[in-house]
Amino acid sequence: MHDLPKHQGQRRHLVKLIAQKGIQDKPVLQAMAAVPRHFFMDRGLENWAYEDKAYPIAAEQTISQPYTVAFQTSLLRIKPNDKILEIGTGSGYQTAVLLQLGAQVYTVERQNELFKKTQRLFKKLHLNPKKVIFGDGYKGFVEAAPYNGIIVTAAAPKVPEALLEQLAIGGRLVIPVGTEKQQMFCYTRTAPHQFDKENCGAFRFVPMLENKN
Repeated sequence: MHDLPKHQGQRRHLVKLIAQKGIQDKPVLQAMAAVPRHFFMDRGLENWAYEDKAYPIAAEQTISQPYTVAFQTSLLRIKPNDKILEIGTGSGYQTAVLLQLGAQVYTVERQNELFKKTQRLFKKLHLNPKKVIFGDGYKGFVEAAPYNGIIVTAAAPKVPEALLEQLAIGGRLVIPVGTEKQQMFCYTRTAPHQFDKENCGAFRFVPMLENKN
């Protein structure tokens, strides 16, 4: 896998575009500039890796639009060594951006094909999440809770209670909610039984699936 000067130039252009769209979080923009998105896409799509668009990956999922990745990540307000839970490993691109920001990342994937694929890819790229979990994102990962931030990369019909419960005080849950169209919500835990809720606008995501067993 090669990150060539042409890729780096395309990435700088993409980051400039994202900034023009309103993302002003410098650490997030620097992380996006550092992570080669084409490493997380099929080789046949390499020429489109630095377009600000979502593209298909395995298991009928998508790699999120870079603007959306930047938007969600900036809402988390990550500080180095923050413990972050990611729901929906997907291609692994969002995971890599979180790691680039110095977060301790726990990531959950329910699609076995993607779980296996990203584990191999992380090893190849020397990326070290704290744990990659094959499981139901609706349940989070209680073993490592509480988290400074939880990011959900697929649309849930409603906010899973388990994720709110796994936030630290001051922690933030960033989640798209809805079926046909989604609203991005950010929940901040202000006290053991109290959350501030902020609506951050309309987005489109693949649905967050739940294990029924």
